[in-house]
Amino acid sequence: MAKRGGFPGGMPGNMSNLMKQAQRMQRQMEEGQKELETKEFSAKAGGGAVEATVNGKKELVKIALSQEAVDPDDVEMLQDLIVAAVNEAMKQADEASQELMGRMTGGLGGGFPF
Repeated sequence: MAKRGGFPGGMPGNMSNLMKQAQRMQRQMEEGQKELETKEFSAKAGGGAVEATVNGKKELVKIALSQEAVDPDDVEMLQDLIVAAVNEAMKQADEASQELMGRMTGGLGGGFPF
């Protein structure tokens, strides 16, 4: 009688290859994530009056303010410029992260039905 189904004697070649491929992808993802965490993303607001820099871990690492951005009579504007610059820098970090994920999962397809 012919064998049907199951995994007698271990994993078949296709399953073994799939496991190796998954492990390789995991290593690549970890390496890519580490690389991303070392990068910095900067954005300016107010024509360069405020510059915010975040790292790949989405931590704010630096704020640079020009002299003309610091007006004691208009603190609200400075606050708005800081928020805008930080948000843009965070957006750049998010886009880089999504790009990394897209490269890593490119052949797998998008949405899973579960």
